Amino acid sequence: MKKDVHPDYQVCTVTCACGSTFQTRSTKKEIRVEICSQCHPFFTGTQKFIDSAGRIEKFKKKYGDIKNIKSIAKPKKSSR
Repeated sequence: MKKDVHPDYQVCTVTCACGSTFQTRSTKKEIRVEICSQCHPFFTGTQKFIDSAGRIEKFKKKYGDIKNIKSIAKPKKSSR
């Protein structure tokens, strides 16, 4: 391997929004995540609705009600 080409690979602390922490190796010293294996529904077996960063609200704000979308997007008639 060439010297001084590869980044420093060190012990890293991963912190979840639920408060869980664990150690891994990375080029960063600290990583923050929203969901980990301690709180994700797939691993916990509990059904839980996860709205990451208000995606549903962003969609509703951008596009409004679904009825309005259907009325706007009418099929065009062919002029042939």
